[in-house]
Amino acid sequence: MTSAALVACWPTALLILGCGRAVLAAPPPSTDPSQPKITILYDAFGNLPNMQKDWGYAALIEYGGRRILFDTGNNPDILAQNANARNVDLSRLDFVVMSHRHGDHMGGLAHVLKVNPSVKIYAPKEGFGVYGGDLPGSFFRQDPSLPAEQRYYNGAAPDIMRFGSAWPGANIQLVDKTEEIAPDIDLISLVSDKPGTLELRELSLAINTPDGLVIIVGCSHPGIDKIVDAGRVINPRIRLIAGGLHLVVTSDPDIEKIVAALHDHFRVESIAPGHCTGEPAFTALKKAFGDHYLYAGLGTSLSLSNPH
Repeated sequence: MTSAALVACWPTALLILGCGRAVLAAPPPSTDPSQPKITILYDAFGNLPNMQKDWGYAALIEYGGRRILFDTGNNPDILAQNANARNVDLSRLDFVVMSHRHGDHMGGLAHVLKVNPSVKIYAPKEGFGVYGGDLPGSFFRQDPSLPAEQRYYNGAAPDIMRFGSAWPGANIQLVDKTEEIAPDIDLISLVSDKPGTLELRELSLAINTPDGLVIIVGCSHPGIDKIVDAGRVINPRIRLIAGGLHLVVTSDPDIEKIVAALHDHFRVESIAPGHCTGEPAFTALKKAFGDHYLYAGLGTSLSLSNPH
């Protein structure tokens, strides 16, 4: 990179891997826990030979002294291998965020619970979801004319009906609204209205840094534009978006609309797309964001430190 290009990149709040140029090899994780960063532990592209590519997403976020696992990928054995390759100890986590209930994001949870059975897990609340759930006992229509043996709960339904999780005993906290879960760390809760994922609930992680909001997304099923719009309530300055934007089968004209919205309307400063963003969208985003397009292949660590 020329000195002029470096100076052009320097004023940005986010200095990541040479201002976003493609990375040939990811450096080993810093041993300094005070250095905030995102490390990609699961994805289908990258160039580190000791990490296994697979369709899915998982990232370790280290910020404010906390270690957060965002999603767990598709396969527990692959997650274990990739975490070991990056010297990531999954028994040392403050909490886990599960973005949504699709298998390529929650398949590795079995490994996490094996090494860290009591870790707190935030997951989207759905009425009969795999993470558990509850509904008011009045949710079903009743017919008092029936004899007691033909009525649910003999006609005396509990105030709250609680439903089991696919992971009995796991410390799962269900989330159905945007809320702060730690200082400067929020979960954005939205519901998809898109065909194919209608009513799917999804959580995104928002970190309110001194230099703007960092948003980590799993698949952006509700729409990345809606997620960013919700994030701007927390902080109107969007410093970085990382993760899957769900444009993998989207047409070129629709990709261009989303890219323009992120770059021109929302004025997102940097973007580190992965997972289901899609190859044509990678190309379009790189063209629009230039040096603020950050390579985020499997094993990459993205620094969140302020260079100033």
